[in-house]
Amino acid sequence: MKNYTITVNGTAYDVTVEENGAGASAPVAAAPAPKAAAPKKAAAPAAAGGAPINAPMRGTIVDVKVKVGDKVSNGTVVAVLEAMKMENDIVSDKDGVVAAVLVNKGDSVETGAPVVTLN
Repeated sequence: MKNYTITVNGTAYDVTVEENGAGASAPVAAAPAPKAAAPKKAAAPAAAGGAPINAPMRGTIVDVKVKVGDKVSNGTVVAVLEAMKMENDIVSDKDGVVAAVLVNKGDSVETGAPVVTLN
């Protein structure tokens, strides 16, 4: 049996594949719930020196208000997150320039997942 991590639309899933005698592989089970993909996304921007702005709670991104190169200040809304049928602003906690936008409209995010990184 082999374990793989497959990413679909930005969400990582753990999948176990069992090899049969004919040399072909058949899926045995897929995890019903996605595993948190946040550490993988956070590693690249952090290595580049960016400061992440993280999602405060689990939800769906309904709007992205900034793009790469935009200047933001403390309190600027960078994205809007829908959680529990309420829209919540994700705001910058510092001044900077947007180095990367890590989410798109419609993406599901977990608590603490990086949304934007600033330089």
